[in-house]
Amino acid sequence: MREVQRTLAQSVKQVLEDKIRKFHVESHFDVRDNVIRSRNGTGMIIFEGMQNYNADNIKSLEGFHRAWFAEAQRASQRSLDLLRPTIREAGSELWFDWNPNEPTDPVDAFLRGPAPPPDSVVVEMTYADNPWFPEVLCKEMEYDKKTDPDKYAWIWLGKYNKSGDKRVLKNWHIEDFDAPRDAIFWLGIDWGFSGDPTAMVRCFSIGRKLYVDWEAYEVGCELEDTPSLFMTIPESEKWPSSADDSRPETISYVKRHGFPKLQRAGKGSIEDSVEFLRTYEIIVHPRCRHTIDELTLYSYKVDALTGRVLPIIEDKHNHCIDALRYAIEGTRRGMAAMQRPKVRPIPVLSRWR
Repeated sequence: MREVQRTLAQSVKQVLEDKIRKFHVESHFDVRDNVIRSRNGTGMIIFEGMQNYNADNIKSLEGFHRAWFAEAQRASQRSLDLLRPTIREAGSELWFDWNPNEPTDPVDAFLRGPAPPPDSVVVEMTYADNPWFPEVLCKEMEYDKKTDPDKYAWIWLGKYNKSGDKRVLKNWHIEDFDAPRDAIFWLGIDWGFSGDPTAMVRCFSIGRKLYVDWEAYEVGCELEDTPSLFMTIPESEKWPSSADDSRPETISYVKRHGFPKLQRAGKGSIEDSVEFLRTYEIIVHPRCRHTIDELTLYSYKVDALTGRVLPIIEDKHNHCIDALRYAIEGTRRGMAAMQRPKVRPIPVLSRWR
């Protein structure tokens, strides 16, 4: 189960298929497009979104003995109220995996609140519990640990997100989607300095909806490796892209190595760009996990003495967001120019004869 699932690409089906092959047990399972069945019994696994159910059709799940709710931090109270009394066979179990966000999230309040179910088992895990933790994630973890203790605690240690009311952008959500064939893509780049990440994002708009469908992100990316990093975004070299203009020599290098349409974004106000982003409904593809993290953590500063939120945006959690700002900067400037009032010339009467 997931809260919202429109395609199997959003499910854990691929994970289960990979495990079936890894342990060489293909003879025990019949893997179909939307279901996995047991060849030696009546067992079956289906993949569903809880938003597809209501009080009537939820009854179709009554015969199941296990419900695995993935990414359960997004589970609504409605979904928990529907699911809990439905999976009720003798010995049945509900499994939840989630990255804690706030203690008021329904799944967190249910399992880690003051009165958890009597038969519940909660296991808290961090990156340190993963014996296969990859090197590429280790670099990102060390970067967050060094530069932002709050993000490190939330992303890597499973602590609660402290952003709360400080969040700059709230007009976004995560959704799986495919870009239309006639989409016009905008790409933006934020260069990494020293140990900072280099980031590129790809987006397109439909009306007042801004879709972010691809990202490239690497901490400590060397200049000679930067074009290859950007090539991980489909057709990125074919479309115009805008970059932070503080590194003209980097722009020149990348233009000569596969990105001839790269241009400077120009200097503009961060506040104006953020206000322009607020005019859109922003939809982020699930694969853009760094963009999702940053949108969650991008915050205003807080007065240390009073605890009040200040009208100053913190200069962190902004590499993908800056890339997104650069991507739409040309559109923002163009729309601003169109909205300027036109000044009609005042006729001057001449006394010349």
